[in-house]
Amino acid sequence: MNEKREINEIFLKPYNANEHEDSVYKIWEKSNIFSPEKCIEKGYTDKDAPKFSMVLPPPNVTGVLHMGSAFMLVTEDTLIRFNRMKGKKTLWIPGMDHAAIATQSRVEKELLKKEKKRKEDLGREAFIERVQSFAEDNRVRMREQIKKIGSSVDWDREAFTLDEPRAKAVRYAFAQMYKDGLIYRGEKVVNWDPKGQTTLSDDEIEYQEGKAKLYTFRYSKDFPIPVATTRPETKVGDTAVAVNPNDKRYKKYIGQTFEINFVGIPLSIKVVSDREIDPEFGTGAVGVTPAHSKVDEQIAKRNKLPSIKVINEYAKMDIDDEELRGKKTLQAREIIVERLKKAGLMEKEEEVEQNLSVSYRSGGTIEPLPKEQWFIDVNKKFKIPHSNIDGIENGELVSLKELILHAVKNKQINIVPERFEKVYFNWIEKLEDWCISRQIWYGHRIPVWYKDKAVYCDTVPPKEEGWEQDPDTLDTWFSSALWTFSTLGWPDNLKINKDGTLEKTGDLLHYHPTDVLETGYDILFFWVARMILMSTYHLGEIPFKTVYMHGMVRDGEGRKLSKSLGNNIDPLDVAEKYGTDAVRMALLVGTAPGNDTKVSEQKLKAYKHFSNKIWNVTRFVLENTSTDSVDEIFIKEKEQKHLDEWKKIAKEITTDLEKYRIHLASEKLYNYFWHRLADILIEESKSTLLNGDEDDKKSVATLLNIILKENLIMLHPFMPFITEAIWQITYVENKKPLAVERWPIK
Repeated sequence: MNEKREINEIFLKPYNANEHEDSVYKIWEKSNIFSPEKCIEKGYTDKDAPKFSMVLPPPNVTGVLHMGSAFMLVTEDTLIRFNRMKGKKTLWIPGMDHAAIATQSRVEKELLKKEKKRKEDLGREAFIERVQSFAEDNRVRMREQIKKIGSSVDWDREAFTLDEPRAKAVRYAFAQMYKDGLIYRGEKVVNWDPKGQTTLSDDEIEYQEGKAKLYTFRYSKDFPIPVATTRPETKVGDTAVAVNPNDKRYKKYIGQTFEINFVGIPLSIKVVSDREIDPEFGTGAVGVTPAHSKVDEQIAKRNKLPSIKVINEYAKMDIDDEELRGKKTLQAREIIVERLKKAGLMEKEEEVEQNLSVSYRSGGTIEPLPKEQWFIDVNKKFKIPHSNIDGIENGELVSLKELILHAVKNKQINIVPERFEKVYFNWIEKLEDWCISRQIWYGHRIPVWYKDKAVYCDTVPPKEEGWEQDPDTLDTWFSSALWTFSTLGWPDNLKINKDGTLEKTGDLLHYHPTDVLETGYDILFFWVARMILMSTYHLGEIPFKTVYMHGMVRDGEGRKLSKSLGNNIDPLDVAEKYGTDAVRMALLVGTAPGNDTKVSEQKLKAYKHFSNKIWNVTRFVLENTSTDSVDEIFIKEKEQKHLDEWKKIAKEITTDLEKYRIHLASEKLYNYFWHRLADILIEESKSTLLNGDEDDKKSVATLLNIILKENLIMLHPFMPFITEAIWQITYVENKKPLAVERWPIK
């Protein structure tokens, strides 16, 4: 056996992640390995290789990354690095979300706190400039944070949901859907934030647990049916009582209308039947308030009931009653409860658990109100002009709801884990028209202009003077729903031929549909379904082939991370303390798709020790083997069994990654390296390397070299920094980064 190689002095001291991570990332950036075109140009990737593409779910520009963001980045980076090392043309597009309401709210609060001013004091244009400056400052910080986690995104393709290419895509998408009659303006009950003075989507609402009073009463002494509510103040807007058609107690009253005086307010209450009413719940009867409940609005539509608005946009009573008019809803509640008691109409009061709906930004209590807004019609049938969706033909009459159901039902899109398909179907089958307008200044302004009674909608403003643009902006989810294809050059990279066929060019041709969308299970409906809606409508194809759902990050006791609990973990702080690779492994190992992951100091310490173990094993192999101990022909039967065992495990790990079983692949690698390579093979090799004959030494040395090298390669997607650092010191004779080294198992 040749002379043992000299040990680089770096290996003579313990591994310190802070000494290597920044320089390693600079190596990746300098070599342009995150660009698929540069990898082809340098010969790292074959030009005819299959592609693998992903878009980064854009984090909000409202602040710093949190552990949930880190979990997302680490999961996606693992998939990207694995597929890049498999030789694919790999593209991962980064970007950030302008998060309209959240970002505007942050700036408004800072403006009021620091300058004692409101946005109206600045005016729309000056205020938007202020928000844009805030967003850009955060984007700069967040880029560095994303890099710190090790994310191998193609920075040359970075996008922002409010930049001009995305603004062009938004205008095009809106105008096209408006012309096809799928976007309309109408009045519906929406989530209204009285404090923020805007509509909100369901995901912008928080539910605060608390106690509430449930009041059981009758509208008048001669009204035959008792009802119960936690909001007596809304009952002055009731127009019906709904009962189940099979409820024998109330069947004889169905269809009857009662003209009553309800605590001094005249009401006309019709008894209607509705199969959605549970006869076993409460009194089995529900007072219907069409103007202040989305559920009641639907009951009213099915039964052609009138709607009476009794609460205004400032959560104050708007009713012809001197004592109630202008009162806040809670004040009105006390007044009406007192009147019910005085009139002898209150039958029961009981304390119940309640989830109060509040705006997660302004803190205002949500008030369901009928408002004229812009909506996407999900049920209207239209002729789909071009379809690459299995089972749907060009020109077929479909609705948007049918498209987003069909793409998953026919398995063109697979959801991992599969159990979330049921959740998806339950949501979509109950899907209502999507309210896309917001009454805020920051965001994509709705591309609609008015002049007298005329309405103009297009991708560019009208040329004539006198037109006034709609003041509302679009729901943030509208622009992010275009994310997979707007980041790939749409609409410029899509040509509609005379025969109606679509012709994709550039990035859109090469990388769409994307292969995987990895995101949190909490936005399966809010984002994933809407991306499918937009892609199937605008391109006639799915946006991605697989949806990989990750869970929440919790502390060691299983509690949600939060500032109020004092258990919040900053991913950059723990990366500084334990090393980024330790953070990555702590998030990935043993966490199946769709499951929450627990992170604790103990877990982070364990994977810091694992980094040191990798470092020390590498030093041992380098100290005790020679440079020519790499050819399998020198391996004897005993060592061959060990090598065969490793090859079998390596194949399992490869299959796990191909099947998105990241948790199993990372766990198997960890266990093999520590408990097989370090604990057994290294220990067994020591006596042979010290006292064995030359052939035995060479066989053992060859085994250790092969297994170490292949372990470093296969650990790289999970622990990119330490593996690349070792590679640059030890194996970089060909000047190729480990990040583009070929995966050892085909």
